[in-house]
Amino acid sequence: MSKQDLSVTAKVINGGIAGFLGVTCVFPIDLAKTRLQNQHGKDIYKGMIDCLMKTARVEGFLGMYRGAAVNLTLVTPEKAIKLAANDFFRQLLMEDGMQRNLKMEMLAGCGAGMCQVVVTCPMEMLKIQLQDAGRLAVHHHGSASAPSSRSYTIGSASTHKHPSATIIAWELLRTQGLGGLYKGLGATLLRDIPFSIIYFPLFANLNNLGFNELTGKASFVHSFMSGCVAGSIAAVIVTPLDVLKTRIQTLKKGLVEDNYSGITDCARKLWIQEGPSAFMKGAGCRALVIAPLFGIAQGVYFIGIGEKILKCFE
Repeated sequence: MSKQDLSVTAKVINGGIAGFLGVTCVFPIDLAKTRLQNQHGKDIYKGMIDCLMKTARVEGFLGMYRGAAVNLTLVTPEKAIKLAANDFFRQLLMEDGMQRNLKMEMLAGCGAGMCQVVVTCPMEMLKIQLQDAGRLAVHHHGSASAPSSRSYTIGSASTHKHPSATIIAWELLRTQGLGGLYKGLGATLLRDIPFSIIYFPLFANLNNLGFNELTGKASFVHSFMSGCVAGSIAAVIVTPLDVLKTRIQTLKKGLVEDNYSGITDCARKLWIQEGPSAFMKGAGCRALVIAPLFGIAQGVYFIGIGEKILKCFE
């Protein structure tokens, strides 16, 4: 295996380990974010803590991990694509991949954001349906104490009352083709490209502040904190785009909840019906999710766990 192949394999391993650890730690907060972004007003959940408490009470501990299997399955290729693509574009656009050039770093981040949506869009599409199922159960019954007995429907297709990612994916493919899994692709690109443009240059510059000439890289703690800070700042900035993406990708609506024909229609209805503050729904949750997720990712990446694992098989 060539040195380049080893590098790619190591990035896949690092991305997988980081993603698995990160998703396991913060998934309940991500579930709360999805439910808060989808609800109109504060009819069901008053905030993140209230959402988590009601979810745990009604659906049990595992209810807070609805949709986690999708993320855990696809987070390895997603993180690997994101980190590897950013490295590739940095090497391509900058002479040695290390020179500080903000414009080129932002362009590299843009490339990484465009590449990752191949996995991110269908992953989020399936995850959101599973995460929001519990909110809809409460919404249709008008109570936070009764689980739903409604079947899951996509168009005219009806499935089991407790849908799985496999069932939803199959129904989407059967009724809408591959495009069904990529609903909200435009909104996903609008969120992920600006996020990557902000995150990667910000992380690179923050991490460079802790560069150790003896080891040739920053310490784990510094890389972790740089990832946390850069991730949380980027996450909050793009929250309005994440709200639009979540609303558009949610297939099954609650009573009196609107369907959206696209990004502009969603933004217009959100502004008119719920006001400008609605665009920042779940901002705190996003910061709490993304900060450790990217902190862990960059920490693992810079420790080089993947490289150490590969050395054991040499």
